[in-house]
Amino acid sequence: MLDKELDLDFPAWPQYDETERAGLVRALEQGQWWRIGGSEVDEFEREFAEANGAPHALAVTTGTHALELALQVLGVGPGTEVVVPAFTFISSSQAAQRLGAVAVPVDVDLDTYCLDPEAVAAAITPRTAAIMPVHMAGQICDMDALGKLSADSGVPLLHDAAHAHGGRWRDQGVSALGTMAAFSFQNGKLMTAGEGGAVTFPDIEQYETAFLRHSCGRPRTDRTYRHQTSGSNFRMNEFTASVLRAQLARLDGQIDTREQRWPVLAGQLARITGVLPQATDDRCTRNPHYMAMFRVPGISEQRRNQLVDALVARGLPAFAAFRAIHRTKAFWETGAPDEPVEAIARRCPNSEALSTDCVWLHHRTLLGTEEQMHAVAEVVSDALAAS
Repeated sequence: MLDKELDLDFPAWPQYDETERAGLVRALEQGQWWRIGGSEVDEFEREFAEANGAPHALAVTTGTHALELALQVLGVGPGTEVVVPAFTFISSSQAAQRLGAVAVPVDVDLDTYCLDPEAVAAAITPRTAAIMPVHMAGQICDMDALGKLSADSGVPLLHDAAHAHGGRWRDQGVSALGTMAAFSFQNGKLMTAGEGGAVTFPDIEQYETAFLRHSCGRPRTDRTYRHQTSGSNFRMNEFTASVLRAQLARLDGQIDTREQRWPVLAGQLARITGVLPQATDDRCTRNPHYMAMFRVPGISEQRRNQLVDALVARGLPAFAAFRAIHRTKAFWETGAPDEPVEAIARRCPNSEALSTDCVWLHHRTLLGTEEQMHAVAEVVSDALAAS
């Protein structure tokens, strides 16, 4: 057991100051609280697109709605399939399933926890309408291989960038890689207004299609209810956008801090017998580090969960990693592939392992001091020895 008191008083999350407060007052006093007539959403879209290297951005109600909307733009629906990682938060698959498509789980790389391009290639069929790389914890997927696979197969990519605000692949943002990307602003994300989402677009045609669908099929200037396409109300309100503008303004500085802290923490974790931190890919030239993730290979799921409880009891914001989507009841409710769960498990052994042995720490941990990174590793080492 540790015989000294360690400083685990990490910065709180969400973070805010007078900038958010001023934005909320600005939105309030403009007298228009929805995007049609207000200016906050328009300004946030412009700023977010610029920050992520995209020609266009559309702000929406949630990150899940961002995925659904982008998939609709790609023509996903009944009779189509979407390739998704087996190891991801379930919104990735449910966005496709709620549109009537079949979500096809494929395995991830055991080092980076990101989509395995070879597994994707094996899963493509004539019905595949989209491939959804999830940039796990801010580590950008192998976009060289996935980009080539998309070009060769003709199947478009849709980035699930819920963890990747400000991330870069070969010095380009995921929104600058020629395809749509969907972002989340849920309470735990790297920038947040409690909820919210955005889609970035490489061309104006996709943006205009998405705008119609996110506003009940109604053009921005319509006054006679001439709805042009099916859709829903996914519009972001002005208050949410005003908070996100403030959050975006401090994002780069927070990423700088996390980029400095992760190598320190990863190095210390790697010194603990049996612990493997998430690997990095040098082509990912800016990793925002949505999570600090590590594995304990060979540990049972029950013992992993006990380890997480012990870390929380010692003051770390720790969590069990995502359960493989095919191991959840929700995945099988609608839009599941016509194969038994064990067949999926056999072709997704890495996702199975990560569901059992992976732990993640909230990204506010990486906003702590360098000394705190050493303290985190000490706590992990002690808790693992005692579990």
